[in-house]
Amino acid sequence: MTARSRRTPASGGLVLIIDDVRPLAEQYAYDIARLGGFNTRVAPGGAEGLDFLTREVADCVILDLEMPGLDGFDVLRAMEHREIDVPVIVYTGTGDFDRCVEAVRLGAFSFIDKSEPMERVVHEVRLALRQTDLRERLDELEERSQEESPLIGESAAMVRLRGEIARVADIPSPVLVLGESGTGKELVARELHRQSRRRDEAFVAVNCGGISEGLVDSDLFGHDRGAFTGAVKARRGAFERANSGTLFLDEIGELPGPVQARLLRVLEGGEMVRVGGEQPITVGARIVAATHRDLDAEAARGSFREDLLFRLNVHVIRVPPLRERGHDIDLLARHFAVSLATHLGRPARPVTETALAELRARGWERNNVRELRNTVERMIIASDAPVLDLGHVPADLGSGTPVPADPPANSTGWPAGLPLPADTADASFQDQKRAAERAIVLRALDGNDWKIGRTARALGLADHSSLIKIMNRLEIRRADG
Repeated sequence: MTARSRRTPASGGLVLIIDDVRPLAEQYAYDIARLGGFNTRVAPGGAEGLDFLTREVADCVILDLEMPGLDGFDVLRAMEHREIDVPVIVYTGTGDFDRCVEAVRLGAFSFIDKSEPMERVVHEVRLALRQTDLRERLDELEERSQEESPLIGESAAMVRLRGEIARVADIPSPVLVLGESGTGKELVARELHRQSRRRDEAFVAVNCGGISEGLVDSDLFGHDRGAFTGAVKARRGAFERANSGTLFLDEIGELPGPVQARLLRVLEGGEMVRVGGEQPITVGARIVAATHRDLDAEAARGSFREDLLFRLNVHVIRVPPLRERGHDIDLLARHFAVSLATHLGRPARPVTETALAELRARGWERNNVRELRNTVERMIIASDAPVLDLGHVPADLGSGTPVPADPPANSTGWPAGLPLPADTADASFQDQKRAAERAIVLRALDGNDWKIGRTARALGLADHSSLIKIMNRLEIRRADG
């Protein structure tokens, strides 16, 4: 049985009862399923319960404290040590509630007496699941609070964008969001989710370009215990975590071919199987994918599956680059001046008209709104003057000329100025692509003295962690320089 990551408090989760008295445990399982609509399983002892929790995914545990061998306290300590984050309700038949209080200190959610009415037990399970749900929502809100750039703008391009979002927000079909780096594709995906009937369900974002090729299967589809070296416990993937909410697949064009095929099967059949698993799991998440690539061209070259593209581009939303919405630069700059100052612990200061005029003169091709955000942050840090003025605009932005495009490719299709890998002609497309990425990142690192933050900005990445993920995926170490 597979539990849902998000559920209504009334039903849907998997409850594991750990008790060495089998008849009592099975009666609990039966009554909880009957009264609460939960899926239930029984483990006849602490060791068996821990083994289940490392192999399967449970939503709540009802744990007997008095058991031979591995007792309830040992189970709680082992769960903390193994980082098994599941709410636990302990119960006892001895009436010794001091032991129950000690169990709560060890991390249990609550405690009950075995003589309690089953309606009270089901109520406690629902409270535990509701707490988990609220914690997930708080985590999501905290993550969203760090986002400095909502869909701000009054330009015609932004008005059109908001209209397109409103038209397709409540349609369950997949949406493909296209746009240059830094234009706010994830913000569009979140707005699609917010305006849909799924707004109270999970929004799960996966950066397909920032995952190691060997782990992308596990990140998307989850894995069972023992599926590969290091898989010491079962893990839900993004599809299960999204459940009936929204799954946002950022940089979908970076997915390896075998994972594209598996994703296509999920979209066609509405079911998936965890890595190393056998049991089909129904998935109900709405898919929103995004890319800065030309997927039609990628499909023509054979690097992206055409049938997957047809499944994803049922509805297409194009996010305008900042150069097409110049009138929004003033609004965005003023917004960042306030929100970033608060985030950085600095006083909010106005941006002068001369500074705004200078910002409007930029092309912003390198990273669009994200580049503007980073520029305003640098202006805030640059001075303690009462206003953000022309002199605070970073000099290395240039004199207003457009940012140059990527170096032209030579006859082999390889970027000029980058060393060709050995045996390029005989290498597969994926090998050549990986070698090109390594060369680009290594050149940028060398040019920035291996300063991760500075290199990330030079490459137009969101932050240093994005670069670290790419370096890990490409197996780049300092010795490579």
